[in-house]
Amino acid sequence: MSKPVKEMIIADYQQRFSDVDSAVVIEVRGMNANDNNALRGELAKSDIRVTIVKNTLANKAFSGGPLEGLAPALSGPSALATGAESVVEVARELVRFAKEFDDLELKAAILDGEFFEGSDGVKRLSDFPTKEEAQAKVVALVLAPFKNVAGVVSAPGGNILGVVKEIQERLEKGEAISKS
Repeated sequence: MSKPVKEMIIADYQQRFSDVDSAVVIEVRGMNANDNNALRGELAKSDIRVTIVKNTLANKAFSGGPLEGLAPALSGPSALATGAESVVEVARELVRFAKEFDDLELKAAILDGEFFEGSDGVKRLSDFPTKEEAQAKVVALVLAPFKNVAGVVSAPGGNILGVVKEIQERLEKGEAISKS
């Protein structure tokens, strides 16, 4: 491959992955064409794209950027899976499909500069909460004390309401209310 072609590919990778700061590296070698197409079609439904990359050129394109940490995983036939709302969702989908497609190999992932090596690393990443799930947990934790305070504050009001209701019922029946 000539130097100008290599430079064009590097520029294409830099442009294509300019907004990408996390990805999963997979290997699809050995998958037959039908399985490969089925996998890509199912991933596309979740807005996940699979891009076959040339390792040396990808390493040059990613140098100095957020995907630079993927260098140890870029050996042999490699493809980058990106997209969805977060790389956690990408990892979850790929872990699910790895059970269905034996030839799909999970090589590595990167999230916020943290490298997840091998299939176990990608599976560990898939157990992380997504951004929305983490935000929901934080909101629930922040609101929990206020919920408890509201319960404590409203409890005496509930007791008073019960006493008032009892007095009302006795007065309606014509019973005398004694001071206790």
